[in-house]
Amino acid sequence: MGWAESWQPLGVVDLNTWPTDTRLGVLPPFPVIGVGDPAHPLADALDAVVEEPVSVSAVIRQTSRTPHAAAVAIQLLRALDGMACEPALSLESCSYGLLQGSTEHGAWLSSHPNVAHPSPDGQLRVERHDSDLYITIDRPLARNATNRTLRDQLVEAFSLAELDPEIRSIKLRAVGPAFSTGGDLEEFGTTRDPATAHLIRSRSLPARIISRRAEILDVHVQGACIGAGLEIAAFARRLTATQDAWFQLPELSMGLIPGAGGCVSLPRRIGKQRAALMILSGRRINAAIALRWGLVDAIEECPGQRPPD
Repeated sequence: MGWAESWQPLGVVDLNTWPTDTRLGVLPPFPVIGVGDPAHPLADALDAVVEEPVSVSAVIRQTSRTPHAAAVAIQLLRALDGMACEPALSLESCSYGLLQGSTEHGAWLSSHPNVAHPSPDGQLRVERHDSDLYITIDRPLARNATNRTLRDQLVEAFSLAELDPEIRSIKLRAVGPAFSTGGDLEEFGTTRDPATAHLIRSRSLPARIISRRAEILDVHVQGACIGAGLEIAAFARRLTATQDAWFQLPELSMGLIPGAGGCVSLPRRIGKQRAALMILSGRRINAAIALRWGLVDAIEECPGQRPPD
Protein backbone atom coordinates (compact mmCIF):
# COMPACT_ATOMS: atom_id res chain seq x y z
CA MET A 1 0.00 0.00 0.00
CA GLY A 2 1.42 3.38 -0.94
CA TRP A 3 1.12 6.34 1.42
CA ALA A 4 0.62 9.89 0.18
CA GLU A 5 3.89 11.79 0.06
CA SER A 6 2.30 15.02 1.24
CA TRP A 7 2.00 15.63 4.97
CA GLN A 8 -1.30 14.78 6.60
CA PRO A 9 -2.32 14.57 10.26
CA LEU A 10 -3.81 11.09 10.13
CA GLY A 11 -4.36 8.01 7.99
CA VAL A 12 -7.56 5.97 8.37
CA VAL A 13 -7.86 2.41 7.06
CA ASP A 14 -11.21 0.65 6.63
CA LEU A 15 -10.52 -2.86 7.87
CA ASN A 16 -13.85 -4.09 6.53
CA THR A 17 -12.73 -3.50 2.92
CA TRP A 18 -8.94 -3.70 3.18
CA PRO A 19 -7.72 -6.81 1.28
CA THR A 20 -6.11 -9.31 3.64
CA ASP A 21 -3.20 -9.88 1.26
CA THR A 22 -2.22 -6.20 1.10
CA ARG A 23 1.37 -5.46 2.05
CA LEU A 24 1.47 -2.77 4.67
CA GLY A 25 5.09 -1.65 4.34
CA VAL A 26 6.65 1.00 6.57
CA LEU A 27 4.13 3.22 8.30
CA PRO A 28 4.32 6.94 7.52
CA PRO A 29 5.42 9.46 10.18
CA PHE A 30 1.86 10.20 11.28
CA PRO A 31 -0.81 8.10 13.01
CA VAL A 32 -2.47 5.33 11.02
CA ILE A 33 -5.62 3.98 12.63
CA GLY A 34 -8.08 1.33 11.62
CA VAL A 35 -11.86 1.29 11.70
CA GLY A 36 -13.99 -1.81 11.34
CA ASP A 37 -12.98 -5.43 11.80
CA PRO A 38 -10.44 -5.72 14.67
CA ALA A 39 -9.79 -9.36 13.67
CA HIS A 40 -8.34 -8.32 10.31
CA PRO A 41 -4.90 -9.98 9.98
CA LEU A 42 -3.14 -6.62 9.56
CA ALA A 43 -4.99 -4.79 12.34
CA ASP A 44 -2.17 -5.32 14.82
CA ALA A 45 0.27 -3.54 12.50
CA LEU A 46 -1.64 -0.25 12.76
CA ASP A 47 -1.09 2.35 15.45
CA ALA A 48 -4.61 1.81 16.80
CA VAL A 49 -7.97 0.30 15.96
CA VAL A 50 -10.94 2.42 17.00
CA GLU A 51 -13.21 0.93 19.65
CA GLU A 52 -15.79 2.27 22.06
CA PRO A 53 -15.87 4.62 23.83
CA VAL A 54 -13.40 6.30 21.45
CA SER A 55 -14.81 7.40 18.09
CA VAL A 56 -12.92 7.98 14.88
CA SER A 57 -14.33 11.52 14.80
CA ALA A 58 -12.75 12.28 18.19
CA VAL A 59 -9.35 11.06 16.95
CA ILE A 60 -9.62 13.02 13.69
CA ARG A 61 -10.73 16.16 15.50
CA GLN A 62 -7.85 16.15 17.99
CA THR A 63 -5.06 15.06 15.65
CA SER A 64 -6.15 17.73 13.16
CA ARG A 65 -5.80 20.41 15.85
CA THR A 66 -2.33 19.33 16.97
CA PRO A 67 -0.89 17.20 14.14
CA HIS A 68 2.76 17.65 15.16
CA ALA A 69 2.14 16.46 18.71
CA ALA A 70 0.12 13.52 17.35
CA ALA A 71 2.95 12.54 15.00
CA VAL A 72 5.54 12.72 17.79
CA ALA A 73 3.31 10.67 20.09
CA ILE A 74 2.88 7.88 17.55
CA GLN A 75 6.53 7.81 16.49
CA LEU A 76 7.48 7.58 20.18
CA LEU A 77 5.06 4.72 20.91
CA ARG A 78 6.44 2.80 17.93
CA ALA A 79 10.02 3.34 19.12
CA LEU A 80 9.33 2.38 22.74
CA ASP A 81 7.82 -0.99 21.90
CA GLY A 82 9.97 -3.54 23.76
CA MET A 83 12.44 -0.97 25.11
CA ALA A 84 13.67 -1.19 28.72
CA CYS A 85 11.98 1.21 31.10
CA GLU A 86 14.86 3.57 31.94
CA PRO A 87 15.90 4.44 28.35
CA ALA A 88 12.22 4.55 27.39
CA LEU A 89 11.59 7.25 30.00
CA SER A 90 14.57 9.21 28.70
CA LEU A 91 13.26 9.05 25.14
CA GLU A 92 9.80 10.11 26.32
CA SER A 93 11.36 13.10 28.10
CA CYS A 94 13.30 14.13 24.99
CA SER A 95 10.13 13.93 22.89
CA TYR A 96 8.16 15.91 25.47
CA GLY A 97 10.91 18.55 25.56
CA LEU A 98 10.81 18.81 21.77
CA LEU A 99 7.11 19.66 21.94
CA GLN A 100 7.59 22.16 24.76
CA GLY A 101 9.29 24.36 22.20
CA SER A 102 6.68 23.80 19.50
CA THR A 103 4.26 26.26 17.95
CA GLU A 104 1.32 24.07 18.99
CA HIS A 105 2.24 24.15 22.66
CA GLY A 106 3.06 27.85 22.42
CA ALA A 107 -0.43 28.49 21.05
CA TRP A 108 -1.97 26.58 23.98
CA LEU A 109 0.09 28.59 26.48
CA SER A 110 -1.01 31.84 24.84
CA SER A 111 -4.65 30.85 25.08
CA HIS A 112 -4.26 29.77 28.71
CA PRO A 113 -2.40 32.64 30.39
CA ASN A 114 -0.81 31.62 33.65
CA VAL A 115 -2.94 33.53 36.12
CA ALA A 116 -1.89 32.48 39.58
CA HIS A 117 -4.61 31.06 41.78
CA PRO A 118 -2.51 30.09 44.77
CA SER A 119 -3.45 26.74 46.24
CA PRO A 120 -1.86 25.19 49.29
CA ASP A 121 1.20 23.20 48.37
CA GLY A 122 -0.26 20.20 50.10
CA GLN A 123 1.84 17.39 51.40
CA LEU A 124 2.74 13.80 50.87
CA ARG A 125 2.06 11.80 54.00
CA VAL A 126 4.48 8.90 54.39
CA GLU A 127 3.93 6.31 57.11
CA ARG A 128 5.62 3.00 57.78
CA HIS A 129 3.84 0.02 59.32
CA ASP A 130 5.95 -3.13 59.54
CA SER A 131 6.97 -3.91 55.94
CA ASP A 132 4.27 -1.67 54.39
CA LEU A 133 4.91 1.91 53.31
CA TYR A 134 1.77 4.07 53.03
CA ILE A 135 2.07 7.13 50.78
CA THR A 136 -0.89 9.52 50.70
CA ILE A 137 -1.26 12.52 48.39
CA ASP A 138 -2.88 15.24 50.46
CA ARG A 139 -3.70 18.31 48.36
CA PRO A 140 -7.48 18.05 47.99
CA LEU A 141 -8.13 21.79 47.50
CA ALA A 142 -6.18 21.53 44.23
CA ARG A 143 -7.72 18.13 43.41
CA ASN A 144 -4.32 16.61 44.17
CA ALA A 145 -2.66 18.24 41.16
CA THR A 146 1.04 17.50 41.22
CA ASN A 147 3.20 20.58 41.74
CA ARG A 148 6.95 20.78 42.32
CA THR A 149 6.53 20.21 46.04
CA LEU A 150 4.58 16.99 45.64
CA ARG A 151 6.81 15.84 42.79
CA ASP A 152 9.93 16.19 44.91
CA GLN A 153 8.25 14.52 47.87
CA LEU A 154 7.24 11.57 45.69
CA VAL A 155 10.84 11.14 44.58
CA GLU A 156 12.00 11.28 48.20
CA ALA A 157 9.40 8.78 49.41
CA PHE A 158 10.10 6.23 46.67
CA SER A 159 13.85 6.70 47.19
CA LEU A 160 13.29 5.57 50.77
CA ALA A 161 11.43 2.53 49.50
CA GLU A 162 14.25 1.70 47.11
CA LEU A 163 16.92 1.94 49.80
CA ASP A 164 15.09 -0.17 52.38
CA PRO A 165 14.89 -3.84 51.36
CA GLU A 166 12.56 -4.58 54.28
CA ILE A 167 9.77 -2.56 52.63
CA ARG A 168 7.72 -5.20 50.82
CA SER A 169 4.65 -3.16 49.87
CA ILE A 170 3.99 0.46 48.86
CA LYS A 171 0.39 1.62 49.04
CA LEU A 172 -0.28 4.88 47.18
CA ARG A 173 -3.55 6.66 47.97
CA ALA A 174 -5.01 10.18 47.76
CA VAL A 175 -7.26 12.32 49.93
CA GLY A 176 -10.51 13.83 48.64
CA PRO A 177 -12.91 13.14 45.77
CA ALA A 178 -10.20 13.01 43.08
CA PHE A 179 -7.09 10.87 42.97
CA SER A 180 -5.22 13.44 40.88
CA THR A 181 -5.94 15.88 38.08
CA GLY A 182 -2.37 15.59 36.83
CA GLY A 183 0.34 18.21 36.62
CA ASP A 184 -0.45 21.59 38.14
CA LEU A 185 -1.45 23.81 35.20
CA GLU A 186 -0.15 26.88 37.03
CA GLU A 187 3.39 25.54 36.51
CA PHE A 188 3.07 24.84 32.76
CA GLY A 189 5.36 27.06 30.73
CA THR A 190 7.58 28.09 33.65
CA THR A 191 10.57 26.33 32.06
CA ARG A 192 10.51 27.09 28.33
CA ASP A 193 13.95 25.83 27.36
CA PRO A 194 13.44 22.18 26.26
CA ALA A 195 16.98 21.08 27.13
CA THR A 196 16.76 22.52 30.64
CA ALA A 197 13.34 20.92 31.15
CA HIS A 198 14.68 17.54 30.03
CA LEU A 199 17.61 17.75 32.44
CA ILE A 200 15.21 18.61 35.29
CA ARG A 201 13.09 15.56 34.45
CA SER A 202 16.22 13.42 34.24
CA ARG A 203 16.87 13.90 37.94
CA SER A 204 13.42 14.62 39.37
CA LEU A 205 10.83 12.66 37.39
CA PRO A 206 8.99 10.47 39.93
CA ALA A 207 8.31 7.80 37.29
CA ARG A 208 11.99 6.89 37.13
CA ILE A 209 12.22 5.71 40.70
CA ILE A 210 8.59 4.56 40.91
CA SER A 211 9.17 2.20 37.99
CA ARG A 212 12.02 0.59 39.90
CA ARG A 213 9.66 -0.30 42.76
CA ALA A 214 6.63 -1.02 40.60
CA GLU A 215 6.56 -4.70 41.53
CA ILE A 216 5.53 -3.84 45.11
CA LEU A 217 3.34 -0.83 44.28
CA ASP A 218 -0.40 -0.95 45.07
CA VAL A 219 -2.46 2.06 43.91
CA HIS A 220 -6.13 2.79 44.55
CA VAL A 221 -7.84 5.67 42.74
CA GLN A 222 -11.14 7.49 43.10
CA GLY A 223 -12.83 10.10 40.95
CA ALA A 224 -10.67 11.88 38.40
CA CYS A 225 -7.38 10.22 37.47
CA ILE A 226 -5.92 12.48 34.81
CA GLY A 227 -2.59 13.04 33.09
CA ALA A 228 0.39 12.59 35.39
CA GLY A 229 -1.82 11.00 38.05
CA LEU A 230 -2.79 8.23 35.66
CA GLU A 231 0.70 7.93 34.23
CA ILE A 232 2.16 7.24 37.68
CA ALA A 233 -0.67 4.95 38.79
CA ALA A 234 -0.32 2.79 35.67
CA PHE A 235 3.13 1.61 36.79
CA ALA A 236 1.58 -0.24 39.74
CA ARG A 237 1.63 -4.00 40.03
CA ARG A 238 -1.93 -3.72 41.32
CA LEU A 239 -4.24 -0.84 40.41
CA THR A 240 -7.79 -0.67 41.74
CA ALA A 241 -10.47 1.97 41.36
CA THR A 242 -13.83 3.02 42.76
CA GLN A 243 -16.92 2.75 40.60
CA ASP A 244 -16.92 6.52 40.00
CA ALA A 245 -13.30 6.68 38.82
CA TRP A 246 -12.50 7.97 35.36
CA PHE A 247 -9.30 8.26 33.38
CA GLN A 248 -7.99 10.68 30.77
CA LEU A 249 -4.82 11.74 28.95
CA PRO A 250 -5.50 15.32 27.74
CA GLU A 251 -1.95 16.35 26.85
CA LEU A 252 -2.36 16.29 23.07
CA SER A 253 -4.85 19.16 23.30
CA MET A 254 -2.00 21.19 24.86
CA GLY A 255 0.36 20.39 22.00
CA LEU A 256 2.17 17.86 24.21
CA ILE A 257 2.35 14.14 24.91
CA PRO A 258 2.12 12.39 28.28
CA GLY A 259 5.44 13.29 29.88
CA ALA A 260 5.25 11.85 33.39
CA GLY A 261 5.94 8.30 32.25
CA GLY A 262 2.62 7.54 30.58
CA CYS A 263 4.02 6.68 27.16
CA VAL A 264 5.87 3.91 28.99
CA SER A 265 3.41 2.81 31.69
CA LEU A 266 0.13 2.86 29.73
CA PRO A 267 1.22 0.63 26.81
CA ARG A 268 2.54 -1.93 29.30
CA ARG A 269 -0.85 -2.06 30.98
CA ILE A 270 -3.33 -1.80 28.11
CA GLY A 271 -1.22 -2.30 25.00
CA LYS A 272 0.20 0.21 22.56
CA GLN A 273 -2.97 0.56 20.48
CA ARG A 274 -5.32 1.42 23.34
CA ALA A 275 -2.74 3.76 24.81
CA ALA A 276 -2.60 5.46 21.40
CA LEU A 277 -6.40 5.77 21.38
CA MET A 278 -6.39 7.50 24.76
CA ILE A 279 -3.58 9.85 23.75
CA LEU A 280 -4.87 10.71 20.27
CA SER A 281 -8.49 11.28 21.30
CA GLY A 282 -8.14 12.71 24.82
CA ARG A 283 -11.33 10.74 25.54
CA ARG A 284 -12.33 9.93 29.11
CA ILE A 285 -12.87 6.28 29.95
CA ASN A 286 -14.86 5.13 32.94
CA ALA A 287 -14.03 2.46 35.50
CA ALA A 288 -15.96 -0.26 33.68
CA ILE A 289 -14.04 0.34 30.43
CA ALA A 290 -10.79 0.61 32.38
CA LEU A 291 -11.49 -2.81 33.89
CA ARG A 292 -12.30 -4.34 30.51
CA TRP A 293 -9.14 -2.90 28.99
CA GLY A 294 -6.95 -4.06 31.88
CA LEU A 295 -6.08 -0.56 32.98
CA VAL A 296 -7.39 -1.42 36.45
CA ASP A 297 -7.33 -4.83 38.06
CA ALA A 298 -10.52 -4.49 40.08
CA ILE A 299 -13.31 -2.08 41.03
CA GLU A 300 -13.66 -1.89 44.77
CA GLU A 301 -14.17 0.43 47.68
CA CYS A 302 -11.12 2.21 49.04
CA PRO A 303 -9.07 -0.29 51.03
CA GLY A 304 -7.97 2.42 53.48
CA GLN A 305 -5.88 5.56 53.45
CA ARG A 306 -3.80 4.91 56.54
CA PRO A 307 -1.93 2.01 58.09
CA PRO A 308 -3.83 0.02 60.70
CA ASP A 309 -3.63 1.16 64.32
